[in-house]
Amino acid sequence: MTAHPSLRSPQSDALDDAQTSAFMDSYLDALNLVERLHRLLLDVIKDEFERLGILELNPVQALLLFNVGDNEVTAGELKSRGYYQGSNVSYNLKKLVDTGYMHHERSQVDRRSVRVRLTDKGRGVHVVVSKLFRQHAIGLIEKDILDHEGVDGITASLRRVERYWADQIRYIY
Repeated sequence: MTAHPSLRSPQSDALDDAQTSAFMDSYLDALNLVERLHRLLLDVIKDEFERLGILELNPVQALLLFNVGDNEVTAGELKSRGYYQGSNVSYNLKKLVDTGYMHHERSQVDRRSVRVRLTDKGRGVHVVVSKLFRQHAIGLIEKDILDHEGVDGITASLRRVERYWADQIRYIY
């Protein structure tokens, strides 16, 4: 099996076709795993909220509340962070405001910009998600699935991939 010509570069000439093919298989497996883990995380949050009887929120909305935390941010900042692929951030923010989880206010400087922050109700959800993630952290350690060094290694590797992809986007423009 030979690597597709578009996968060849001067740097990859040093790699033989078998190495390139094996690496690509592992790379694609890792990409699929990241996507599945994100979907599974949403399912875990959904199950926790169903268990607690919190039915008016979807998992993406719960993550929005968690990530805003004690901060006051613009809707644009939340969108640009890119945590919510496949969801309509503006729609979810509007729902969170309408259901009393978030407060919004137009910026005095730029009237197009809206700043959001959690209400007490939203802070309650933030606490629930924080406790859930804390339970996960404790479980991963206690079951010897992952330790601090392991999670740091995964995070460092993912950040390097993130930088590589960001650089690829910059080269397009």
